[in-house]
Amino acid sequence: MKIVVICGGVSPERDVSLSTGAQVAKALCKKGHTVAFVDSASDIDYVSDDLFKSDLSGLNASIGDTAPDIGALLSRGEYFGRNVLNVCRMADIVFNAMHGGAGEDGSLQAAFDLLGIKYTGSGHKGCAVSMDKVITKRIMAPVKGVTMPRGVSLNRGDFDGNERSYAAEVLNSVGLPMVIKPAGGGSSVGVTIVREEGELLPAIELALSYETKAVAEEYIKGREFSVGVLGGRALPPIEIKPKSGFYDYKNKYQSGMTEEICPADIPESISEEMKAAAVKVHEELGLSAYSRTDFILADKGGVYALEANTLPGMTAMSLLPQEAAAVGIDFPELCQIIVNESLNKYD
Repeated sequence: MKIVVICGGVSPERDVSLSTGAQVAKALCKKGHTVAFVDSASDIDYVSDDLFKSDLSGLNASIGDTAPDIGALLSRGEYFGRNVLNVCRMADIVFNAMHGGAGEDGSLQAAFDLLGIKYTGSGHKGCAVSMDKVITKRIMAPVKGVTMPRGVSLNRGDFDGNERSYAAEVLNSVGLPMVIKPAGGGSSVGVTIVREEGELLPAIELALSYETKAVAEEYIKGREFSVGVLGGRALPPIEIKPKSGFYDYKNKYQSGMTEEICPADIPESISEEMKAAAVKVHEELGLSAYSRTDFILADKGGVYALEANTLPGMTAMSLLPQEAAAVGIDFPELCQIIVNESLNKYD
């Protein structure tokens, strides 16, 4: 097949996306496809079949220890670079390796749907719902078998001009410690664990600097896990153990910062509970092909679902590939399965 791997873009997760895209592109070449590696934010001067390569083994993209400055890209005022969509139209399917922003919130998916471009992953409705942590909480709250931390939504319009009183209301509603995070971001960008009252106002300001909505929720002390769903079936849970701090941007993407254990060393009953919850989240949010849900196993007992990711990272250190490897699926085969499962939604 002719496959475009689209990545990069203008979200704070741009570098992660470029790394995901590079590794996916190389893997798909190994499976016998011809692949065009496309940064959605970059211009393409000439549209031709020469953009599709059978060997991209020399392609590389690294991730820094902080989110990139995307100000210059945003100032262009356009999401797609010149001819990006024309190249996507040439492909049998587009492998969506975007992370964050319009690439993950359903906007890109809706554009592709309107243009008749086939793509991997969930459709625009499922992506839009899952990307918004406020909406996700509302949908999942009544679902039996899935427990989420107690929390409240934050709004920049209500916060601006009433900062101190607003922070006081949040403190009263949630209590300490709590987690503040943008409603639609990923890769832990803009996330703060607030342990003291004086940290609350800066944390809210930080989260709302990325988006107009954010979430404040109770901090659940415990062990961190993630469970991927591939083709409607759950993969083994993976435990995430940062060597310091929490699972933030640096700990996620810098080698040696985090220990990851898969299959996780937990009782079979807990593993099955997480796997069942991950499948329920996947189904209730209307997702397809693949997803990943993050969990906390609380020290006081209980499994808490944190959020769903419709485009899990596919870098060398990413969680979903490690989970797939635990059941004998190597990285090129994982990419192929994602393509196959995604094509099913067009049957």
